[in-house]
Amino acid sequence: MLDKVLIANRGEIALRIQRACRELGIKTVAVHSTADATQKHVLLADETVCIGPPQSKDSYLNMPAIISAAEVTDAVAIHPGYGFLSENADFAERCESSGFVFIGPTPDLIRMMGDKVSAIQAMKKAGVPCVPGSDGLLPDEPDECLRIARSIGYPIIIKASGGGGGRGMRVVHTEASLLNSIHMTKAEAGAAFGNDEVYMEKFLEKPRHIEFQVLADNHGNAVHLFERDCSMQRRHQKVIEEAPAPGITHEQRMTMGERCAEACRTLGYRNAGTFEFLYENGEFFFIEMNTRLQVEHPVTEMITGIDIVKEQIRVANGDKLSFTQDEIKLRGHAFECRINAEDPKTFMPSPGTVDTWHPPGGPGIRVDSHLYSGYAVPPYYDSMIGKLISYGEDRDTAIARMNSALHELFIDGIKTNTLLHKEIFQHAAFKAGGTDIHYLERRLGLS
Repeated sequence: MLDKVLIANRGEIALRIQRACRELGIKTVAVHSTADATQKHVLLADETVCIGPPQSKDSYLNMPAIISAAEVTDAVAIHPGYGFLSENADFAERCESSGFVFIGPTPDLIRMMGDKVSAIQAMKKAGVPCVPGSDGLLPDEPDECLRIARSIGYPIIIKASGGGGGRGMRVVHTEASLLNSIHMTKAEAGAAFGNDEVYMEKFLEKPRHIEFQVLADNHGNAVHLFERDCSMQRRHQKVIEEAPAPGITHEQRMTMGERCAEACRTLGYRNAGTFEFLYENGEFFFIEMNTRLQVEHPVTEMITGIDIVKEQIRVANGDKLSFTQDEIKLRGHAFECRINAEDPKTFMPSPGTVDTWHPPGGPGIRVDSHLYSGYAVPPYYDSMIGKLISYGEDRDTAIARMNSALHELFIDGIKTNTLLHKEIFQHAAFKAGGTDIHYLERRLGLS
């Protein structure tokens, strides 16, 4: 087993990885910025290395500093978590060329899936259903762009090939605005991603966001861990996730899950990954693959009993998956609320000192957070400060337990979005299940 892992991340996911390593008897190295010297995982790590000032570009995105930290501590492997460098093929390549095991997919697969056009082309070859679109990058000829849009049918959406996180997208409802929208999206994509290439897809009016978790090893084995519903979103950012997805039949679940697993086998994919789909009128349409651990992985762990992070480490160690598809059983239902340090009405970030931190407990409740009383939430990073997860033998029980946990959760000193979660869990439409990706914005009056 890998005897020492450097965790190239911060916050709750760094602590989550550290816990998995500790269970496997692996020592950990915590790298941190000067602003994060008092993070919980830093205080608990076997070794720590400060890699730069607070700004991410000078610390958590500083590849030479992270590689150097691994070298001076004699780490064997590097786990990137999610965000930051987790889907950076150059970083994965530098880790491996420097002699370290990268706990994630191969650089070429990260690169392929990071480009949305090449990802869609690969999925089509693997038999995974995709949204009708331009079948490649949009050409420079305006007349050809107009022809492609007419063949797809309005509304359409222009997407940046190198985009992600909800950025680099523009919906077009009429032909009159198409060319200007393409020009604006290309300009934004070039500025945000250093790549101004764009493509076109049919814009689905009221889809749900359904994703399938996969795990694959270096021995040709690949499995799926069923699906999650991540449709409760604001500005393309997930707010609440659940597993399994309401209204998805067992046949749909197993058919689509196996297609995803087979795509992994065809591509030679390894480690954890997620296939993201839009789902509308009983049909799945692939949109992208995330080549990393997801924020929402706990709901899948709750309904399968599988520790995804430990499995990532085992796969990186060269082990075979420790289970077959037939051995994976779906039991019960789980929800995850992303707890953010932000105003629940304006959504403005709310950094500051946590005077009191009281996490909830009880049957079926899990809290993934790096908070503690007296901890100062810095203003430099994403506002998510924790995840509240509930589990029950059925969806109604999981909802009831989440309601109880949200009322028991107490965080004083900073503002959080807990009130928003309490409100959502009282919505009749949410309780019924199956809301589309625009539901929350409509409810908040943002669309």
